[in-house]
Amino acid sequence: MIGRLQGIIIEKSPPEVVLDVNGVGYELQLPMTCFYELPAVGESATIITHFVVREDAQLLYGFNTKQERQLFRELLKANGVGPKLALAILSGMSATQFVACVEREDVSSLVKLPGVGKKTAERLIVEMKDRLKGWTSHDLFTPYTDAAPADQVASAQAITDTIESEAIAALLALGYKPQQASMVVSKVMKPEMTVESVIREALKSML
Repeated sequence: MIGRLQGIIIEKSPPEVVLDVNGVGYELQLPMTCFYELPAVGESATIITHFVVREDAQLLYGFNTKQERQLFRELLKANGVGPKLALAILSGMSATQFVACVEREDVSSLVKLPGVGKKTAERLIVEMKDRLKGWTSHDLFTPYTDAAPADQVASAQAITDTIESEAIAALLALGYKPQQASMVVSKVMKPEMTVESVIREALKSML
């Protein structure tokens, strides 16, 4: 079991990151709420991991804290929730927001996430409410912040097009439909935004 990796970020392609650990490049998929907080390419990072072994693949999922990983694992225990859906859920809202949705029985917010219909949302609330009993957002999770990364990006049209296409690709990887992803990215795109900030705003606008 691989539980933690520390190395240098050599590639970032939301929601995936490649971490160089002593010459070995590990591919990890992170919820976007965790991806936003990653250091820049070339910098050191410590990522808490969850390792999934299937017949056709071995997959690594990454998180900033053990608590976020624990919530991911609790989601996997829910009926009908696999790693891809759990990743999409924790990309569309922070751990704090998800716990709040469960506590409030907020079906309407959950159904806005890709792959979550009304029945799935209701089942999630029923199953997760017991599992999250006693878990309070104040002592378990880092509060969600709306602050966008302050990275500087070039204003050239070619760079803008690349940022837009990468943001759309990230939303597709999270389960959103092509037309929906393209439309929402075009709506939130502004000059000098990074890929991460475009994705953040796109996901926020769909909640």
